[in-house]
Amino acid sequence: MHKNILATKTLTASQEKTMRNAGFSVVSYDAIQIEFSDFEVPSNIENIIFTSQNAVKSFLKQQSFQETAASNCFCVGEKTKAFLEENGQKVFKMTHYASELADFIIKNHKNEAFHFFCGNIRSDVLPSELKKANIPLFETETYKTTLNLKHFDQKWDGILFFSPSGVRSFIEGFKNAEEEIPSYSETIAFCIGATTASEAKKNNLQTRIAATTTVESVLEKAIETLTKRNKTDEKSTN
Repeated sequence: MHKNILATKTLTASQEKTMRNAGFSVVSYDAIQIEFSDFEVPSNIENIIFTSQNAVKSFLKQQSFQETAASNCFCVGEKTKAFLEENGQKVFKMTHYASELADFIIKNHKNEAFHFFCGNIRSDVLPSELKKANIPLFETETYKTTLNLKHFDQKWDGILFFSPSGVRSFIEGFKNAEEEIPSYSETIAFCIGATTASEAKKNNLQTRIAATTTVESVLEKAIETLTKRNKTDEKSTN
């Protein structure tokens, strides 16, 4: 039986092929839209924090970043780390979650100052933890996130979420259309991380969290989980 998947981020051709080859029908769209901001990058920053690739992309677009002598980059996510290194930036520490990065900084760098390049609706986890520890943190907004509201009439076996904002966009799409949010009791929300899963649970979605914070890992979790469910369903009907 074909399984229907909704991805709240436009998948690449190879990612869509991976899903199709596993027997899944996929619809993908961008649940959020990103607009990069113009800003001045301060010179001589000792420590920089990035928690998303979008923040890095916006940072690299600024001409003034060429004059920045940042000795250490601290980041969240494997893809963010890889993107920084591809663009000649030194990554001192990478973690999978902002809470883990906050813990590392508090334990190992509590006498240093940090500059956080982030989006307009960034999570408060890292700033609040560093503030509690009296670690100086300066913030620069590098991009704005807006919700791309859509609603879908059909039901899905799985929905792939890649950020808390993506979850909010999906839910708000129904409210914007003045339609009742359908029951998704049989739908599984496959989430890129714990923070995204927490947002999905607020909306009564059953969740599974990917092993790592990458798109590919979300796809793998969806394929693994729904393939097992499919086999169970087939056995119960025989």
